[in-house]
Amino acid sequence: MASLVGEIERLVKSDVALEVKGRLLEFESFKNKRGDEWFSELCFCILTANSRADTAIQIQKELGTKGFCSACAADVKKCIRKNKHRFHNNKTKFIVGAREHLGVKKIVQEIVEREGEKAAREWLVKNVKGIGFKEASHFMRNVGYKNLAILDRHILNLMLENGLIKKKPVSLNKKKYLEIEEKFRALAKKLKMQPAELDLYMWFMKTGKVLK
Repeated sequence: MASLVGEIERLVKSDVALEVKGRLLEFESFKNKRGDEWFSELCFCILTANSRADTAIQIQKELGTKGFCSACAADVKKCIRKNKHRFHNNKTKFIVGAREHLGVKKIVQEIVEREGEKAAREWLVKNVKGIGFKEASHFMRNVGYKNLAILDRHILNLMLENGLIKKKPVSLNKKKYLEIEEKFRALAKKLKMQPAELDLYMWFMKTGKVLK
């Protein structure tokens, strides 16, 4: 783990830190954005499940907020397929189905205020098809909440390589997710940063990019 800590501390002193800070400010700004923009971000996170973030970003740009909120299923599917994004049938079904929760901003903000970020994540997992703990954590981070871990394959691989976990889980049920999340949070605490910030540095280490 010492080498991982050292590498992250090096990045904090590099130009990468400016990109990370800029991205965190972008996430923070979501608290003042409209509800339909929050819904668009929810759809983006649905797209990222077991798929590439860069093509999900392109689909979000092409469909736009209006497309996610109201485009017909055929048009949503056409855009996903055009960008060679995986699981176009399921992703289309989940995005159209998620329109039942167009008011996701108000719901999440109220739950966070009453019960905290973890409770809001639980609500997302239970109520939005196509959203698991990783995707729900991703959404929460992208709309400005900073205390949850996004345990995608890049983060898990880095944790495995540095001895933070003994083996990479085949699947992440709730119990396993929360267990690994605590290890991630402990690393963030050691580095004196929030999980959202640590995620961006670790993702950069694996991809060379600071994406959302």
